[in-house]
Amino acid sequence: MKVYKFGGASVRSAEGIRNIVNIVSKENDNLFIVISAMGKTTNAMEVVLDFFMKAEHESALQKLLEVESFHYDIVDQLFDNKTIGIETVKPLFDELRMIIREGVGDDYDCWYDRLVSYGELISTRIVSAFLNESAVNNLWLDMRGLLVTDSNFREANVRMEESQIQLQKAADFSKSRIYISQGFIGANIKGDPTTLGREGSDYSAAVVGNLLDAESVSIWKDVPGILNADPRIFENTVLIPELTYLDAVELAFSGAQIIHPKTIKPLENKHIPLYVRPFGSPTETGSVIKATIDKPIDVPILILRKNQVLITIRPRDFSFVLEESLSKAFTVLNKHRLKVSLIQSSAISISVCVDNTRYLSGALDELGNEFKVSYNDGLELLTIRGLNDEIVKKTTLGRNILLKQRTRRSGRFLMKEI
Repeated sequence: MKVYKFGGASVRSAEGIRNIVNIVSKENDNLFIVISAMGKTTNAMEVVLDFFMKAEHESALQKLLEVESFHYDIVDQLFDNKTIGIETVKPLFDELRMIIREGVGDDYDCWYDRLVSYGELISTRIVSAFLNESAVNNLWLDMRGLLVTDSNFREANVRMEESQIQLQKAADFSKSRIYISQGFIGANIKGDPTTLGREGSDYSAAVVGNLLDAESVSIWKDVPGILNADPRIFENTVLIPELTYLDAVELAFSGAQIIHPKTIKPLENKHIPLYVRPFGSPTETGSVIKATIDKPIDVPILILRKNQVLITIRPRDFSFVLEESLSKAFTVLNKHRLKVSLIQSSAISISVCVDNTRYLSGALDELGNEFKVSYNDGLELLTIRGLNDEIVKKTTLGRNILLKQRTRRSGRFLMKEI
């Protein structure tokens, strides 16, 4: 049994969905297919949510109508029998309208998971129906009844034992060779929808692979595989054909967009290889992440993480920061869901680099109760693995470096354009 995961770029158009049919129809093994929301649907549903939270229900419904029109346009291009396509997704949009009209926006994170998760439900309904119409028979599953999570809304943690029971019961390959379900979403034990964090569909696929003891997991992307840098930012990028699990974890932690940070652990635990394959050229090999590789990576890897903030804190009483002050600071950062990507300390100060999220202001306010706080925003964090002086000079040219760290083979540079 194999797990295939198709991201939002793969299902953003009727042409993309037809290509899924082409890829899936050539696979003879049992398949569990995980699919993201279509295109930029998650972003659009976040706008719907913002209006809803401000009790601007008519604006929320108007934005939802745009989302609905986008999906109906794809349905219109896909299905010969338009009625089948429309009836596939209309009940979901009707549910959304009812929720928006009757709901009261109180807890942002809880409502985020309830509303935004519909993007995956809608996309998988369309793909499942079109596969069936194309004689690729499959059964649709609702991941909200399969992945059991805690109640950490927007960044829920999967309860593996409970989820395995539900998933193995539902994915009975004696009844169907192919199952279609959603990435990114699950539900807590009370049935409240939860999400696994932005880009969490990769993690969903890895969890499914682990729980169903998959032979492999393949993530289909709009790139040739794993490249040594983002081709939209850096020139002359090259394909990395093989990486170890450790390589992948380090790259994901540094901000590599190709792999979700949580994805590797469920696969490494059972030595399941992860393939990153080109959606537009399905016959090409792409890249593979596995326990051991034949040849070490011999090209520099560059990862640029944008919209970063450097926070520096100092104890008000001039005490040593690495005593109890340190645990207090990280407790606050964790409480406000700020993920630290770089740390530097001195005798009386500590500096951390975090993503600029909606939780930042709350964290700064709370840190200010105990510490003197200063920060710089609008920064970029560049990580270079396999660095040399020439690469550093070229990639940091025209930028003011606020903080840098170097080890034997890697360098990290927190910087801002001059």
